[in-house]
Amino acid sequence: MSKGRLEAFSDGVIAVIITIMVLELQAPHGATLAELRPKIPVFLSYVLSFIFIGIYWNNHHHLLHAVHRVNGRVLWANLHLLFWLSLIPFATDWMGVNQWATVPVAVYGCLLFMAATAFTILAYELIALEGKESTLARALGRDYKGKTSLGLYGAAIPLAFFNPRISMAIYVIVACIWLIPDRRIERVVAE
Repeated sequence: MSKGRLEAFSDGVIAVIITIMVLELQAPHGATLAELRPKIPVFLSYVLSFIFIGIYWNNHHHLLHAVHRVNGRVLWANLHLLFWLSLIPFATDWMGVNQWATVPVAVYGCLLFMAATAFTILAYELIALEGKESTLARALGRDYKGKTSLGLYGAAIPLAFFNPRISMAIYVIVACIWLIPDRRIERVVAE
């Protein structure tokens, strides 16, 4: 089965997700800079989510670049990932308009955790299809970045009930870990 349709479909869904997020940004009703102050958490939530969606788009591209084909299991694993990513605009808006309140920040973390889990499942399904000695398997290795991210998300979710700002800081740390494109795949593909 060709991977081209999977890539095109995923790119389209990710583009729609970003479009939905930007459409949720509402301009203030006043014309002064002071009117922007309550919108700061909304805007920062959007920026963080935009970065996360961009990270997934970039790494999804690298993941599929390292493989030759897909099968039904990969298609479902990919849909699983897209499902969790499609909920990010909702959580982003909820978190921002509620000024990073406890429950919205925890829910946002749950969605990030589930998206990271789904990405990991997609990678494992691709490795199962291509083989343990495949380019992708060699590139991901023990996937310390992925496991670290899951651990940080797992810690951030309950921490939101003590201090949501700590959870937000953890989400920013995870974004920083992934902001630089994952060069493991690029290195192995170039060999």
